[in-house]
Amino acid sequence: MRSKKPIRADYWIAAVLLMTMASIAFVNILSRYFIHFSIGATEEITINLFVWMTVVGTGIAFERGAQLGMVTFFKLFPLKMRKALVFFSALLGAGLFLLVCGYMIQAIYDELTLFHATSAALGIPVWIYYAGVPLFSVFVFRGIYRGTLTRLAALDEEDF
Repeated sequence: MRSKKPIRADYWIAAVLLMTMASIAFVNILSRYFIHFSIGATEEITINLFVWMTVVGTGIAFERGAQLGMVTFFKLFPLKMRKALVFFSALLGAGLFLLVCGYMIQAIYDELTLFHATSAALGIPVWIYYAGVPLFSVFVFRGIYRGTLTRLAALDEEDF
């Protein structure tokens, strides 16, 4: 009897975002075809959902080891050096997303306190769109952590 794995939150979020984007685009296509009118707000929503989905997908990619790498060059190093490089790579990835989160939190703070900007099509406060990046970066950090553990475990198995 196979055990059922629970469906993870990041997979659900990515699926819902993709379904929403596809639905919005389809409705816009139908409106252009049948009533010869394009709904301008759909582009604003789709672009921002795409950014959010990219952040969630980045976490999934880190976990799966799907980011770009130089595997042939990497395999030339001794085992201890490869482990150190995997760890260093994880630190660089986490550091990058810490910077991204820091700048986005600063941008959200600026929008809430100084600018009070709203989006062009819907008039939604811009900080709402910005908030998805640091919020969904939790999945990126989890993906970096899990991916690093997986790669280190694979290196340990390779050693034997």
